[in-house]
Amino acid sequence: MKETGVVYLIGAGPGDPGLITEKGLSRLRICDAVVYDSLLSPRLLDEVPDQCRKIHVGKRAGRHSMKQEEINKLLVELAGEGLAVVRLKGGDPFVFGRGGEEIMALSEAGIPYEVVSGVTSAVAALASAGIPVTHRAVSRSFHVMTGHTLSEEGTLPPDFAEFARLSGTLVFLMGLGNLSLIVKGLLNQGKPGLTPAAVIQNGTLPGERTIRGTLTDIEEKVLADGIESPAIIVVGEVASLDFSSTLKQPLEGRRIGVTGTDSFTVRLRKQLESLGGASECILSLSIESHRKGGKMKEAYGKLPSYTWIVFTSANGVREFFHGLLEWGYDFRSVGHVKIAAVGKGTADELQRYGFLADYIPEKYQVQDLAAGLKGMVSGDDRLLIPRSLSGSKVLNEILDETGIPYDDIVLYEVALAGTGTENRAEALKHLDYLTFSSASGVEAFFREADEEIKEALAGLKVVCIGDITAKALMEQGRKADIIAGIYSIQGITEAICRDWKEEKRKN
Repeated sequence: MKETGVVYLIGAGPGDPGLITEKGLSRLRICDAVVYDSLLSPRLLDEVPDQCRKIHVGKRAGRHSMKQEEINKLLVELAGEGLAVVRLKGGDPFVFGRGGEEIMALSEAGIPYEVVSGVTSAVAALASAGIPVTHRAVSRSFHVMTGHTLSEEGTLPPDFAEFARLSGTLVFLMGLGNLSLIVKGLLNQGKPGLTPAAVIQNGTLPGERTIRGTLTDIEEKVLADGIESPAIIVVGEVASLDFSSTLKQPLEGRRIGVTGTDSFTVRLRKQLESLGGASECILSLSIESHRKGGKMKEAYGKLPSYTWIVFTSANGVREFFHGLLEWGYDFRSVGHVKIAAVGKGTADELQRYGFLADYIPEKYQVQDLAAGLKGMVSGDDRLLIPRSLSGSKVLNEILDETGIPYDDIVLYEVALAGTGTENRAEALKHLDYLTFSSASGVEAFFREADEEIKEALAGLKVVCIGDITAKALMEQGRKADIIAGIYSIQGITEAICRDWKEEKRKN
């Protein structure tokens, strides 16, 4: 008999992926399926295991969300298959998150569950905007109401009068579309027109905007500034305070699109977000391995004859060592070999397998790797170069000049895994930068690019990890705006930071 699974109801927080709890992350990292809403960071989906089933049930442009009854049924069915299921919800599961309804369905079906609280936007979005929900001698309480269902029949709910007369801070979630109704209702219940009010759009996210005013003029100000949902309405004396953080991160407010393999983009996005930037995967690449092919099998068998192994990517390192073990060898088979790595990222990957690179060029690019090897190897050497199908031929051209024998073997190839987002053109319009980490990534991007995407690309800065990637971009008719001085994740982030610092200086 199949063992019943478990469901974890996890609050993802208000939007900033850094505001999920450690406990929530730990459950994400072991789940077999994740059922998620729209109003949460897609970065959190990077934390789930590779084989995890990802099921979206929230609203998207042009599509309705899955009905609550259908979500309840889905959770029961997945757990019934014996899966560990994460129900990932924006904010907190019990703050207008309908978590209780899902628990009732699970309980009725006899499915074990766990609730992991999340940071609610009713507190976090205000704090991000510099508004404290309580403040000594100003507000000694705060009260939260959903504004989403206020006007189903064009009227306020029956208990609105009692809510409006409460002292302290009043917070309305999901109520921007009913702002006029809320304001009129508060004024009708005796709130003074000069009562401070604020509206916060995209709280805790890089696109956060805050409009402050009073009940008398807040509607006019929101309309004039084009504030859109999702937004939170705050009414009370604390709305006049501004305790915004004075510590600013280098990339705060910048929106950066990334392209590349999952292993690369996950690390790059974490680095960008640690510096205050917001990131979005625009194009995802996958690795199609050739390590079980005949040529690699032959190369593993000839390892004693090689004196150098040359790695031109971290992907190559991973694929090589996985294949080594799969073909029945172990690390002793390469104990006699010197190893060259094209850059720090490749060398770091080597270290994860317990190896230190014997040579890394000062500039992390293939031509410098080849030039350096040219001066280090002799006629007695034999090189193994296991790398990508689209690897640069510059390496071959320079090594051919030496006359030293080498085996250049296709270990893997890079293929398009997904666009990363349903509407790339629309996503590009909201970005400040777009990064490319390889020539193959550039080629894959433009294979899928229509005129709308190319036009959107003109409105942002394109960042390339190195000259070869920039050359591939130029062949597609687009010049790189920024080329990283160091061809690594660190180099990309530093280049963007320098550019944004210079832009701020000019303005």
